[in-house]
Amino acid sequence: MPDLCSHLGLAVRAVRLRRGWSQELLSEKSGLDRTYVSGLERGRRNPALLTLARLADALEVPLSELIRDAEENSGALYL
Repeated sequence: MPDLCSHLGLAVRAVRLRRGWSQELLSEKSGLDRTYVSGLERGRRNPALLTLARLADALEVPLSELIRDAEENSGALYL
């Protein structure tokens, strides 16, 4: 699963950068610590479902979009 975590982090980072946001701004909007956001984007964190939902809500994207992007980029057939 670590590979999927890395790709999930990349999916979060891609949306954040498309919005032109810093990690600090995503941290503020999601209520998560900036170091947690950094760790997640680097694939060092395995976020819980509610944490992913908070990030998706803050990024204004469906949770399914983040998961789909991570899954497609990891080459995973099944979660």
